[in-house]
Amino acid sequence: MKILVVNCGSSSLKYQLIDSVTEKALAVGICERIGIDGRLVHTPAGGEKIKMDADMKDHEAAIKYVLDALTNSEYGVIKSLDEIGAVGHRVVHGGEKFASSTVITEEVIAGIEECNDLAPLHNPANLIGIRACQNLIPGVPMVAVFDTAFHQTMPQKAYLYGLPYEYYSNYKIRRYGFHGTSHSFVAKRAVQLLGLDPNNSKVIVCHLGNGSSVTAVLNGKSVDTSMGLTPLEGLIMGTRSGSIDPAIIEYLMNKENMTLEQVMEVLNKKSGVLGLSGISSDFRDLEDATALGNEKAILAVDVFNYHVAKTIGSYVAAMNGVDAIVFTAGLGENDKAVRKGTVSYLGYLGVTLNEENNNTRGKEIELSTPDSKVKVYIIPTNEELAIARETVELLA
Repeated sequence: MKILVVNCGSSSLKYQLIDSVTEKALAVGICERIGIDGRLVHTPAGGEKIKMDADMKDHEAAIKYVLDALTNSEYGVIKSLDEIGAVGHRVVHGGEKFASSTVITEEVIAGIEECNDLAPLHNPANLIGIRACQNLIPGVPMVAVFDTAFHQTMPQKAYLYGLPYEYYSNYKIRRYGFHGTSHSFVAKRAVQLLGLDPNNSKVIVCHLGNGSSVTAVLNGKSVDTSMGLTPLEGLIMGTRSGSIDPAIIEYLMNKENMTLEQVMEVLNKKSGVLGLSGISSDFRDLEDATALGNEKAILAVDVFNYHVAKTIGSYVAAMNGVDAIVFTAGLGENDKAVRKGTVSYLGYLGVTLNEENNNTRGKEIELSTPDSKVKVYIIPTNEELAIARETVELLA
């Protein structure tokens, strides 16, 4: 079966067509600037990258361009849309309603809509993608795979905030966590790679990128994670502040004469390593600045590494031990300085770093030395493949 995996953002749409038998991507691509002017970047497996400007007034128009690209006589990878057996959709927030992936029905769509308030920038766009696919390839079964679902196994002691309980009862204000598809995929691979017992394993996954989160995975289940009600909580990130004293919000409003919306804009888009360094949210730029001795760049990376290491430590405590620590996602897979800086705090666990292996980028490899008491790995994430697998499993 060929699975089309769709990940809709507010003005973008990422996609992959995956052969479920070989688990190879037949084509990957992205539609950008939807609703503005539109641009499609399409890469067939083994072929050259195709770039084209396209009039994408909405997501349905973008999906139409994707389907046309997949069936194009020159750079397409299928002869007709009949070859698409199913569509797997990434949905950011499933609230408490969805604890696992599910086949999309009208009832499911209504449930996703109920979670819009929890992810106003993401869920509506995800729903637009679902509706567009329903209109353009009617009758093809579709599955929703939720970023939050993997974390629904967290116990109350991990997900409740220290707020009056009625706020949870009435409004479901709690920690949900994100990047669940990635954390689940990488944790399962770590257990397989290390030959651990799936029912007796302790893995910490560090999904580090412009958005970053760390998850404690006990016996294959998420028991704690660093993001919360929204992706703003937890680690400092590219542009997000991460966890802060909430009184800072009122303080800034008074001192800077800012509105709540303006403060939230700062916390989401002007903070993190961008705010600390004053240079960039891209760690490659910070690496260049660090090499030139820029003190703020050095500080920003140090703060980031410290927060990752501190979170790892808290999850060792939460699980009463750890078998493996895994780095994944764009930063975790590719930035040797971040990995080394984080691991430098883990001597108390008996972790020692293989410096040569740490020079690796984007490749599955052990980072710890043979005598390290806790294993440390790079395991590249593949959220699209994970979505395809969930889709096949549900429709089998």
